[in-house]
Amino acid sequence: MRSPHRTDDPSDRTSAGAGASETVGAAKAARNTGAVRFSDLPPGVLRDIALVWLADAVVGVSFGAIAVGGGLPLWVPVLMSLLVYAGSAQFSAVGILTAGGGPVAAAATGLLLNSRTAAFSLALADDLGRSWTARLIGAHLVTDETAAFVLAQKGRAQRKAAFWISGIGLFAAWNLSVLAGALAGSALGDTDRFGLDAAFPAVLLALVLPALRGDSAARRASAAGAVIAVAAAPLLPSGVPVLLALLGLLAARRGPRRPRPAAPGSAS
Repeated sequence: MRSPHRTDDPSDRTSAGAGASETVGAAKAARNTGAVRFSDLPPGVLRDIALVWLADAVVGVSFGAIAVGGGLPLWVPVLMSLLVYAGSAQFSAVGILTAGGGPVAAAATGLLLNSRTAAFSLALADDLGRSWTARLIGAHLVTDETAAFVLAQKGRAQRKAAFWISGIGLFAAWNLSVLAGALAGSALGDTDRFGLDAAFPAVLLALVLPALRGDSAARRASAAGAVIAVAAAPLLPSGVPVLLALLGLLAARRGPRRPRPAAPGSAS
């Protein structure tokens, strides 16, 4: 007599087992594809990234207008933004060219200013991806801003999402805004009178303030770097004081890292 408790047919068990195996395999494959999702970003990070995009676009318009207004052909700032993609280095190079300097001096100054990204690339290498294609493309997108967003994240998925989302968006915002500024040309005139040049550092300062408030080592490094940069500014060419400010990192190694204690009554 047949039992009231149904016994699965062996073929059914095989099919069920195969289905479960395929599900697990698909889940593992999805985790290993390295797909970047906006949902991987912690709350508030996308908003901060968007603010940097906006500030970068403002500076890009300024750069394009200054370059064309200074007498350079429109294709120079546009092509430079696509191939060089380094804001401070581009400003310095254009400043030298419009002042009558040669291309060799302009290129040397740009290389010196952009040398800091070599250290960023080493720090972010594991977050770009494992393929050579991802690393080659990612290396071109490494900037101060993308490095700051990546290093502020803790998990691997969050770090990778922060890099690619901020990096691709920043590259697009910068190049489109440079093109817009170059097309506007001399119509904007001297953008410094509008205070546009202050928008970018103001946004960056707002982004780093939480880290300064919560970490004594970061405060020591920032204070030391600021003193070095201000002291060197009257003595050295533009851009060199910023590189010397990296010596402030040595101050972070002196003394323990003491996060600020939580306020009374806050959850531990």
